[in-house]
Amino acid sequence: MTEAASTTPPAQRRLLGGLLILLLLAQVEQPYPEIALLQHIPTMLLIVAGPLLLRRWPLSTPALACIVVFFALHTLGGRYAYSNVPYDAWARALTGTSFSDAFGWSRNHYDRLVHFAFGALSVVPVAEIARRWGGLGKRGAALTVLGWVLAISSLYEIFEWLLTIVAAGETADRYNGQQGDIWDAQKDMAFAALGAILVLAIPRGRS
Repeated sequence: MTEAASTTPPAQRRLLGGLLILLLLAQVEQPYPEIALLQHIPTMLLIVAGPLLLRRWPLSTPALACIVVFFALHTLGGRYAYSNVPYDAWARALTGTSFSDAFGWSRNHYDRLVHFAFGALSVVPVAEIARRWGGLGKRGAALTVLGWVLAISSLYEIFEWLLTIVAAGETADRYNGQQGDIWDAQKDMAFAALGAILVLAIPRGRS
């Protein structure tokens, strides 16, 4: 193992430290304590295991930044059980109007944003892993990204479905965030795929 790979770069430690601070702030006066742990387990695992994984399989700082930004969005969503992220109140305080008023929305769409962000923010780290550790070319890395996004999205929706079977009704509904939409799972997967496709479509230099 090289010296460069034996320690986590300072910029990457700062990224993980910032995520830890955000996670702790999200617990202040937690409005949904009954599902808070379930929502934040993935972020806690990343913060704890991240330095070890990065020493074993180093990533560039931009790739890690994409991962941290996604988990930051997830942490914010987890604080408000996703369905209750008060973005309308924030927008109204800043501009005098809300997104729901402007676009005629009848549901909270923060979960759609995070699914889209999952696809978009997966491109850089997953493509880097596919090329660096898998030896794939540009096209193979792009296909790997799409496969990753679609596979993880579907597995997550299956997990949510199983949770609704095992967990108590109100707890499951708050975690699931379906908001009465029977096509919620399909739309979530579609938004994730769309995010990845749009980023992959951005022209890049030949390599």
